[in-house]
Amino acid sequence: MDYDSQQQKPGAESTAAGYDPNYVPDSVKSFVVHMYRHIREKNVYEIHQMYETSFQSISDRFFKDSPWPSVDAVAVYVDNDHVFCLLYREMWFRHLYARHSPTLKQRIDSWDNYCSLFQVVLHGVVNMQLPNQWLWDMVDEFVYQFQSFCQYRAKMKSKTEQEITLLRQYDQAWNVYGVLNFLQALVEKSTIIQILEQEKEGLVQFTATDGYDYNGGSNVLKVLGYFSMIGLLRVHCLLGDYHTGLKCLQPIDISQQGVYISVIGSHITTIYHYGFASLMLRRYVDAIREFNKILLYIYKTKQYHQKSPQYEQILKKNEQMYALLAISLSLCPQVMLVEETVNSQLREKYGDKMLRMQRGDDEGFALYDELFSYACPKFITPSAPSYEEPLVNYNQDAYRLQLKLFLYEVKQQQLLSGVRTFLKVYSTISLGKLATYMEVDEPTLRTILMTYKHKTHAVDSNGKITSNADLNFYIDDDMIRVVESKPAKRYGDYFLRQIVKLEGVISDVDRIKLE
Repeated sequence: MDYDSQQQKPGAESTAAGYDPNYVPDSVKSFVVHMYRHIREKNVYEIHQMYETSFQSISDRFFKDSPWPSVDAVAVYVDNDHVFCLLYREMWFRHLYARHSPTLKQRIDSWDNYCSLFQVVLHGVVNMQLPNQWLWDMVDEFVYQFQSFCQYRAKMKSKTEQEITLLRQYDQAWNVYGVLNFLQALVEKSTIIQILEQEKEGLVQFTATDGYDYNGGSNVLKVLGYFSMIGLLRVHCLLGDYHTGLKCLQPIDISQQGVYISVIGSHITTIYHYGFASLMLRRYVDAIREFNKILLYIYKTKQYHQKSPQYEQILKKNEQMYALLAISLSLCPQVMLVEETVNSQLREKYGDKMLRMQRGDDEGFALYDELFSYACPKFITPSAPSYEEPLVNYNQDAYRLQLKLFLYEVKQQQLLSGVRTFLKVYSTISLGKLATYMEVDEPTLRTILMTYKHKTHAVDSNGKITSNADLNFYIDDDMIRVVESKPAKRYGDYFLRQIVKLEGVISDVDRIKLE
């Protein structure tokens, strides 16, 4: 959709009573003029400062209860520049979503703006450098608005006739195929997968420069393509297709440094969805390792993000990932994979609940339900409703299905907890003896042992079968022989934790003014 047709849409800015979309305060004039100049000069540092700091402070001062001035009102100050107006409008809608409740028309207008913006990036000549933070926020907000639209559309009971007419008229807005196609097109057009392959061979530098082009080129398409792989992981997780989601992320090696860690929101989103998808695919060890790393990172660095607009989101995701770690460790007790600092925090938050979850009774089952519901993504049903049928709310359907599948898996795992208890006690035990202890016959016990083997193994992203078990066993004639992996004791973690605590006490003491 072209820019001129977008300007003609009436009513997209009439949100707050008394709000004049054509009134432009001097601070906004100054903001757009300077931002436009810095973008033309490719001054990434200044763009980042204005984007992160100035935009927030002007929003807090002038636009707490209303949207920013309309794009028509500010266009005259930026030479009516087509691309700048698309970027301004992208920020305009993001501010609207963050501070207000957008109307259906505004949701549709935002979709049109993203279509226009991505079309320019994909098919135009983009001669600018933008901060990674902004490029990440574009992809992140694009997926968030898609998720928000699906949730909004699924609440059909409260829809007015006018809203239903609009939904029918603009049935391509936020269509799941459109969303996936844009993200996939950005990945392909940017050739980011080939760039990352070449980087492994030492032929190009992408990670070392954080994706920026210091030879006068543009970073926009390449970095948008990079972040779109994370966007695809997130969309597929929302749809419940975890295997495809992890496949989309595969070109990014999360065991190494990557551009995804250059933005805290990107870092957390990547690991949260990677860990959640791994949990749902029974790759518990992968989930535990990555949750452990990111939670340790947040613990060490969160004080540096206190003034960031993303700070509340960081804290929320931190709590959700502790809940997911508690689930993962309850299903796959591998505490030796967790650093002492993270383990200490985990025990504080969920120690009691984890003991009850491992008991395998109804109370433990209910706790799995509680933690999953708190920590899971907001699953979506991407299909449009049937307008001919009686209108019903179906916004919870996808969540209920994923919860049901997860709890079914938990139920199966709980049936096997008794086997693990005995295998932890014995290094060798006869089949007959274990069958007697478990009050089953030998053929049934063999079936249980085979099921245990199956449930403690998963297929990794390379198609290899890997073990999640902290102990292994094999049957030799009628004897079960158990091999337990003994973790090396890590004394360093303990001392580091005590040093951090001591430094905290000293800084608290220093702050106390003696009278």
